[in-house]
Amino acid sequence: MNLTREEIKEGATLLLDKPYGWTSFGLITQIKRWTKSKIGHAGTLDPLASGLMICCTGKFTKKLTGFIGLPKEYTGIITIGHTTDTYDLESFPQNNIPISHVSNKLIFDTAQKFTGEIEQFPPIHSAIKKEGTPVYKLARKGEPVEMKSRKSIIAVFEITKINLPDIYFKVSCSSGTYIRSLANDFGKELGTGAYLKSLRRTKIGDFKIEDALSIEELSNEFGALMNVRIIQPKIEIQ
Repeated sequence: MNLTREEIKEGATLLLDKPYGWTSFGLITQIKRWTKSKIGHAGTLDPLASGLMICCTGKFTKKLTGFIGLPKEYTGIITIGHTTDTYDLESFPQNNIPISHVSNKLIFDTAQKFTGEIEQFPPIHSAIKKEGTPVYKLARKGEPVEMKSRKSIIAVFEITKINLPDIYFKVSCSSGTYIRSLANDFGKELGTGAYLKSLRRTKIGDFKIEDALSIEELSNEFGALMNVRIIQPKIEIQ
């Protein structure tokens, strides 16, 4: 790492590799404690997702608006045959649905249906706010939550490997796309249900995960990690 603590405090753009299980807030808080600087980010990642986050410190926080709308790229695994309330493994899989009718051709054809401009409903277990309250807090209380659909653009939905019930993919999409919702809708279209088993953000605009700093690199530079709450999946991932 070429930046000093003082340079980061003054103002810098940081490419960070958010670890699996960390909240985006936890990562930002850790950087803030290390550098004693004002800090913001250009988009969160779910706790059970890993990968690229763009953060700006000090006077560079004014640049964040230029990063927020950039397109994103992800790789991940969709598991068919079950659903979850959160569309990922923050909740337990349920509804054992047969998948014997699913062929490779059906999978590839279905992926094509989700390429281009699509309509999707964000998960009710998300950080979108309703009257100032994140909707996931309302959902956890059992309160009814009505989500409005939104348009997203899926430039690429590539199936990279099939090992049922797992389907490996790469997606390039517009900012604001919910990959959890994409996985859920994909499963509905297959007639099997599905949830997002894993997700990694690999690119934001022209910024790549290969250029990001890991939490280990930052710790070696700035000191020990604070006690961070790690979110664990509800089932063990093989």
